[in-house]
Amino acid sequence: MTAVTAASATTQVAEPRPSPVRRARRDGLLYFVARHSIGIAIAVCALAPVAFIVLTSFMSDQQSLTSNYWPTHWHFGNYLDVFRKLDMGRYLLNTLLYACLATGFMLVSSIPAAYALAKLRWRGRNVVFLVIICMMLLPPQITTVPLYLWWANFHLTGTLWPLILPNLLGDAFSIFLLRQFMVTIPDEYLDAARVDGAGEWGVLWRVVIPMARPGIAAAAMFMFFACWNDYYGPYLYTSENRSNWTLSFALASFHGLHNVEWNLIMAAAVITVAPILVLFFFAQKAFVQGVTLTGVKG
Repeated sequence: MTAVTAASATTQVAEPRPSPVRRARRDGLLYFVARHSIGIAIAVCALAPVAFIVLTSFMSDQQSLTSNYWPTHWHFGNYLDVFRKLDMGRYLLNTLLYACLATGFMLVSSIPAAYALAKLRWRGRNVVFLVIICMMLLPPQITTVPLYLWWANFHLTGTLWPLILPNLLGDAFSIFLLRQFMVTIPDEYLDAARVDGAGEWGVLWRVVIPMARPGIAAAAMFMFFACWNDYYGPYLYTSENRSNWTLSFALASFHGLHNVEWNLIMAAAVITVAPILVLFFFAQKAFVQGVTLTGVKG
């Protein structure tokens, strides 16, 4: 009996106790989870559909949309099937062409317009700025019919040019965003450049643009994302010409043609969303900074 008691005491003494460092880490983790519980719940709700789409894209046609949410067999060939059945390469190239050219044309036209509204003194500047704000509030459906007839007269319907060329005349939201950011640039830098003999174009190119890079990056990303996700424009102008379809319109058409093959639809959705996520991941610092600093000074 004494030997059993001694062995039990030895076992109790020999039981490992959590170190203070491990205990502090555990308490810190529990405190972090409790403090950010609402944010964690929102993040889970936002990421759950994304995880569902990605997992379904690797499933077989028989397993997709069943109660088994984890692929029993990983079908990486679904992505190859999407490119074979949907011609994703051509649609991806069309989308890149549309988004890149529209963004470039917008920057070329909107940056000088925003600079003129923010830093140049001329009669009627506030009236023009008010008109730009009104253009932001104008629904695009109002101008759809006259614009379509106008582009049809130039025989450009069925192509992406009716969606790209208007950006050479500027974009109301981009001009507003860039103007609000340029207002925050101190006028002393511009005056110093003018004293050194720089003209207005020199001031814009050498002073304003380098200091307005976060705002320019934010405006460019807004335009790129809008063009990449645009469905209404490609549906209106390119639906009659399959070779000029974009990813958003092709994805909707693929849903109609292959409404049972949900695994392929999810794979096409992942291919459509992945470039935007990668772009935002690498440019999020400039994007957030540009949006945060815009409108600090009215």
